[in-house]
Amino acid sequence: MHSTLIVAKIAPGAARDVAGLFEAFDNTEMPELMGTRRRQLFEYRGLYFHLQDFDADNGGELIEGAKTDPRFMRISDDLKRFITAYDPATWRSPADAMATRFYDWAQP
Repeated sequence: MHSTLIVAKIAPGAARDVAGLFEAFDNTEMPELMGTRRRQLFEYRGLYFHLQDFDADNGGELIEGAKTDPRFMRISDDLKRFITAYDPATWRSPADAMATRFYDWAQP
C-alpha cells in the first residue's frame, strides 16, 4: 500500500464541514477512479492532515487524471473556504503540500 500525507491549515471549527464534503465525495465512484483505498483526515492546532492510502504508487497519476472531473473540481473549490496552504508562497498544487516520508515500519 502507498500513502500520501497532505499538510495544510484548517479554519477554526471547520472539521465537521470538511468531513461532510469528503463524505459526499467518497460516496461517489471518485475514490475508485483515483485508486484511493482509505482516507483519513486529522486536525491539530490549526493544522490539517489528509492521509490517503492507495493500492499502488500510481495514486498521483490517477489523481492527475481525475482533476478535470467536475466532482474533483467542485470539492477542490468547496475546500478553499476551510483549507489553506501551509506555505502560500510555495504552494501551486497539493503536491507542494505533501509530507516526505523518512521512516517506514510494518509488522512482518
